[in-house]
Amino acid sequence: MKAIDEKFVSSNKALASTLMKRLSSMTLDRNRIVHEHIMEMNDIAGKLKSLEVDMSEPFLVHFILNSLPTKYGLFKISYNTYEDKWSTNKLLTMCVQEEERLKH
Repeated sequence: MKAIDEKFVSSNKALASTLMKRLSSMTLDRNRIVHEHIMEMNDIAGKLKSLEVDMSEPFLVHFILNSLPTKYGLFKISYNTYEDKWSTNKLLTMCVQEEERLKH
């Protein structure tokens, strides 16, 4: 049983490392909509949390903002001028609105 437990722990570490690499390399590209992008990043963060690799919600919000392309530059500046910190749900809502604004 101990050998099985050790393999499970090392497997979790490898999975956590893979998920962290995937999360840190994600950027929004032209083939995806911002909603899908943010949901995927949020999902990866949830998987990491289940592997006991926690990140705070404010950190994740900043991480997501940094993964957005330069056309979201004014949006990022706007976020940084707000005193309130957004949740990932609020960020999702605001990014979808910004995406619609940028389309027009």
